[in-house]
Amino acid sequence: MNIILVSNRLAKSRSITLGTWQIMLLVVLVSVMVWVATFTLQYALARFAPEGLNDGVRALLSRIQSEERQKRDSYVNSSLDAMAARVGQMQAQLQRLDALGARLAKLSGMKPDEFRFDQPPAQGGPLVTLNPQQMSAATLEQQLNTLTQLVNDRSDKLVALETLLQQNQLSHKLLPSIPPIAEGFSSSNFGWRLDPFTGASAMHEGVDFMVPEGTSIRASAGGVVAYSDYHPQYGNMIEIDHGNDIVTRYAHASRLLAKVGQVVRRGEKVAEVGSTGRSTGSHLHFEVRYKGIAQNPVRFLQEAHG
Repeated sequence: MNIILVSNRLAKSRSITLGTWQIMLLVVLVSVMVWVATFTLQYALARFAPEGLNDGVRALLSRIQSEERQKRDSYVNSSLDAMAARVGQMQAQLQRLDALGARLAKLSGMKPDEFRFDQPPAQGGPLVTLNPQQMSAATLEQQLNTLTQLVNDRSDKLVALETLLQQNQLSHKLLPSIPPIAEGFSSSNFGWRLDPFTGASAMHEGVDFMVPEGTSIRASAGGVVAYSDYHPQYGNMIEIDHGNDIVTRYAHASRLLAKVGQVVRRGEKVAEVGSTGRSTGSHLHFEVRYKGIAQNPVRFLQEAHG
C-alpha cells in the first residue's frame, strides 16, 4: 500500500509504502483505540446516564461493583478483627499492670486508698472541642502499635521495680530483726563486763536473756543452720548463716531442734533455753556476727523496728 502526502510546506509530494505487517499493526492499533473509546463511553453512560445501557451491560457493571464492594467490606472487616484482637491484648496487659501495681503498692507500704488500681482514674473539666481530624485505619493501627510498645515498656519497668522491692524485703528478712525470745529481759548487755566466773574484766560478745528453762528460742532471721551441737564454752548451740557474712548464735540451750543444713524461717523455733556450757543459770546467750566479728545485737533489733 502506497500513501502519498501533499502539503504546502513540502516542496514536493512524499509517498509512504506500508508492508503487510505494518498494515496489520495499524489495524490492531485502530481496534484498540475503538475498544477504549467504547469502554469509556459505556462507563460514562453507566456513571451519568445508566438508563441508556442495555440489560447485559447493566448486569456486568453491577457484578463488578458488587465484587469491589465485597473486597472493600472484607478488607474493612479483617482490619476491624485485627484491631479488636489488639485491643483485647492491651486489655489483658492492662489487667496485668493493675495487678502488678496493686502488688507494688503493697510492697512499698502505700495506703490502699491512695492508689485504686481496680477503678478508672477520675477525670473531668470543661468541654473544649476542636475541628476533628479524619482518622484512617492506618493511623489508628499506628497509634495502637505505639500504645502497645509503651504498655510493654511500662510493664517491663514495673516488673523490674517489683523485683528490686522483693529483693529489698528479702534482704530485710535475712537481717536479725526480731528478738530470739518472745518475752524476757536482758540480764547482761553487749560490751565489757566483769566475768561471772573469774571476776576479771572481759568482753561480752552478745546479749543474755534471763528466762526459765524450756522457753522457746526462735530464729531472729531466716537462714541456714550452720552449727547445731555442743560447744565447750557455749554449751548446746545453734548457729544460723543468714548470708552476706551475717551469722547469729543461740547458746546454752537445753535442747536443740534445728539440724545442720536446715533452712529456717524468721521466728521459727530452733531450740529451748537451758544452762549448758559456761553458764551460771538458765538463760539464752544471743550473738550477731558480721564477717566473724561480734556486733551489738541490740543495734540490729532497733534498726529493724525503727
